Amino acid sequence: MDLRYTDEQIVFRDEVRTWLEANIPKTPLPSFDTAEGFEAHRDWERTLAQGNWGMVTWPEAFGGRGCDLLEWLIFEEEYYRAGAPLRVNQNGIFLLGPTLMEYGTEAQKARFIPAMAKGDEIWAQGWSEPNAGSDMAAIRCRAERDGDDFIISGQKIWSTRAVYADWVFGLFRTDPTSERHHGLSKILVPLNAEGITVRPIPQLNGLPGFAEIFFDEVRVPAFNLLGGEGEGWRIAMATAGFERGLMLRSPARFQQAAKRLVELYRSRSNEVLDPSIEDAVLRCYMDAEAYALSTYQTASLLCGGGSIGPEASCNKIFWSELDLLIHETAMKLLGARGEIEPQTAQEFGDLGTWLDGFMFAQSGPIYAAPTRYSATLLPSACWACPENRIRRR
Repeated sequence: MDLRYTDEQIVFRDEVRTWLEANIPKTPLPSFDTAEGFEAHRDWERTLAQGNWGMVTWPEAFGGRGCDLLEWLIFEEEYYRAGAPLRVNQNGIFLLGPTLMEYGTEAQKARFIPAMAKGDEIWAQGWSEPNAGSDMAAIRCRAERDGDDFIISGQKIWSTRAVYADWVFGLFRTDPTSERHHGLSKILVPLNAEGITVRPIPQLNGLPGFAEIFFDEVRVPAFNLLGGEGEGWRIAMATAGFERGLMLRSPARFQQAAKRLVELYRSRSNEVLDPSIEDAVLRCYMDAEAYALSTYQTASLLCGGGSIGPEASCNKIFWSELDLLIHETAMKLLGARGEIEPQTAQEFGDLGTWLDGFMFAQSGPIYAAPTRYSATLLPSACWACPENRIRRR
């Protein structure tokens, strides 16, 4: 790994920084777990798409820039440095998008990827079920073939973004006699289809970040089947590989959080603090930098034609634990002030965002957890490009 940026990468960074400074919203957007905030973030996705910044690693034909992973890391550093809005369509662009490029037909790619890139269609994920929990192989929600359609019946739960999203991608049991990870299929379902009921689930902060989805004989065209019938588990593990890997949580997210934590600590430097807090602040900063260097090393390996395997799961565990430590340390520094909620205490600036981040960090060790049948990634220059090849361990 060469820690020096090339001249082309420096020019690319300047281009990203200039565009973001000219285009990011002047005031923070409302939470995308509100109706107003969701549409405001959708508009931001459209703004990104107009500059071909929606997903820079995607091929130009799909609204991207054909960037490699190193350029993506540079983009993310500038994105978080500028304080740009969070990505409301992360289920689509980071998870379903690369899966479609790998397993979708040309007609499916043409139908779904451009609308995803433009923010015209926002995606939710439909995997968990009430009686399955985190055991995805226990899925019972069924999809019965009826000519050129599937008829879906059952329930999904903890579907992120489903309250306001347009579509959901999910695993459904298409073989009623099958057990465990056999007989599952991945199907794309419009959330406005007849027979669908979406029931919001409040998060710790009271906002509906999740939802239950009820399917009452919902008819969906077989065109929306991703891959072959019964291949859902293999394809879902590919999606899980993207979720645990580099793309969903870039190092810049945690580097900026660690820098804010250092600033918070310095603002309390005239107070008597528990020495363990200083140690925790230092640990957070060093771990964030270590994660960034590790990610650059992985990206360099992939760009050079190398491959990685279980490191994807280790990567996910590291950043989820780091996120917890950063926000737990912030809560100790803030004391009672840590209970300030961002939506009710604007006079405190961004102080309330620490509580919001702390509550969200609790979910990190749960979602995208490694499974027994985790994916192994074969050589690829970019995890989000169609050259990916994925095999079962």
